[in-house]
Amino acid sequence: MDARVEQRSERRLYRFHGGLHLPDNKHQSTGQPVRPAALPTLLVLPLSQHIGAPAKPLVAPGDSVLKGQMIAAAQGAVSAPVHASSSGTVVAVEKRPVPHPSGLPAPCIVIETDGEERWAELPEPWPDFEQRSADELIQRIRDAGIVGMGGAAFPTSVKLDPDRPIDTLVINGAECEPYITCDDMLMRERADRVIAGVAVLRHLLGVRQCLIGIEDNKPEAIGAMTRALAERDLPATEVVVIPTRYPSGGEKQLIRVLTGKEVPSGGIPAHVGIVCHNVGTAAAVADAVLEGKPLISRIVTLTGEGIAAPCNLEVAVGSLASELIGQAGGYSARASHLILGGPMMGFALPDDGVPITKAANCLLAASEREDPDPGPALACIRCGRCAEACPVTLLPQQMYWYAKAKDLEKVQEYNLFDCIECGCCAYVCPSHIPLVQYYRYAKNECWDQERERKKAEHARQRHEARVARLARLEAEKKARLKKKKAALKKKPDAAGGAADPKKAAIEAAMKRAAEKKAKLAQEGVTPANTEALTEAQQRQIEQAEARRKEASDGKQTSESP
Repeated sequence: MDARVEQRSERRLYRFHGGLHLPDNKHQSTGQPVRPAALPTLLVLPLSQHIGAPAKPLVAPGDSVLKGQMIAAAQGAVSAPVHASSSGTVVAVEKRPVPHPSGLPAPCIVIETDGEERWAELPEPWPDFEQRSADELIQRIRDAGIVGMGGAAFPTSVKLDPDRPIDTLVINGAECEPYITCDDMLMRERADRVIAGVAVLRHLLGVRQCLIGIEDNKPEAIGAMTRALAERDLPATEVVVIPTRYPSGGEKQLIRVLTGKEVPSGGIPAHVGIVCHNVGTAAAVADAVLEGKPLISRIVTLTGEGIAAPCNLEVAVGSLASELIGQAGGYSARASHLILGGPMMGFALPDDGVPITKAANCLLAASEREDPDPGPALACIRCGRCAEACPVTLLPQQMYWYAKAKDLEKVQEYNLFDCIECGCCAYVCPSHIPLVQYYRYAKNECWDQERERKKAEHARQRHEARVARLARLEAEKKARLKKKKAALKKKPDAAGGAADPKKAAIEAAMKRAAEKKAKLAQEGVTPANTEALTEAQQRQIEQAEARRKEASDGKQTSESP
């Protein structure tokens, strides 16, 4: 405890509401250095390893790929590409089991590795990143497929392009959840890489200050980061030691502790002039910008009483959990169930045949003692402990009632989407009610309703556009007919009045024919078809002449006064 106090920063710190002091259980996996995991024979790379639209495959079965090659492209602004973690051959593009609370399979690219680790041609390293524009750096980070490494997996390029000025960059090294130590070991062993990424992020955002928050239960990481920062000599950048309290690693909670600022309900840190990134994300940014490498590996903690030899491994993205557990000594006799993540915010895996994704930070093989079955939930006794523990100052009890009743409008009035699903409320509940599961259910139902609403709105807009288009075409058609009828009614006469244009055209043609006939007669030319006529032909001509004479006499009579 004294070591923690000695390394505290002189900066004023603030407290957030609620939170818990939990047994950290971190020493089990920090006894040995991070080591690289063995290259698997098969890589399973989900197309959706991030928040947003899934990536679009660029390869097909039978294609050869190189390490670091982009095999799936980002779709839309909020998306991230996927790269091959090793060289080999694509054997399938199909649905496979993936680590997700739903347990449903998802589209994946499956690569059979060749063991050669042949690299694709990488982008040019940018050691002179200060000379690059913000747009160039953001595009490089986007093309590298970097997402939030702290668990949220939000595309980093999106967070680095805020629509307002940013005053403070917060680097999250708190790693507050029990058992997880991947960030701790990263800071201990590769602090220079993290600080290099901080330098890139600091330059890109043009911030006034940078605060690196680390909980006081990580003295080795604090020392390593402090030394690396001193060597780099970044201006207005500080390692800030904060008290150990779960969930101080939550984005909004860490910002509150370091700056005293409150991110508004429904808002993001950028709304208060702050951007927050994980230390793993900073290290990945350094790799992308300074070396041109995409995000294809990460450190994963394997721990719990169910793991024979807890450790941290540098893992190729797409490696199967079963192979990693084998490299950590396999399961012990006390293994009860497998959790992806920590005991508070993680979720149980049905089996270990799922791949490691960019956001997977821990495989916890818990024993019955570490994560006992709470048994069936009892009735809420309205004790209020959940509200006391909530770090977001919500009313979990009320949210539970409305979520259970499927009153989605009411539960949203209680700021459902401000819930960070930290599990503090469920941890302290004496009735063992799985509160977080109710909130997740309500959120998913709200999202489904919103998607249906957007679909209905889109269909309505399309229908209205079609109706308007048909009405416009009908109006244009009527306008054309009206104009044509008006033109037909105009009949120019001697006094300049209107005349029937059709009759005028016929009379003009007859006049031209008579003039031509008269001219031929003057020249002594007789039409070839007027000689040697039969009696029938001569009779037809006489009848036509009689009709013409009758029509001409009628016209003269009508024009007489």
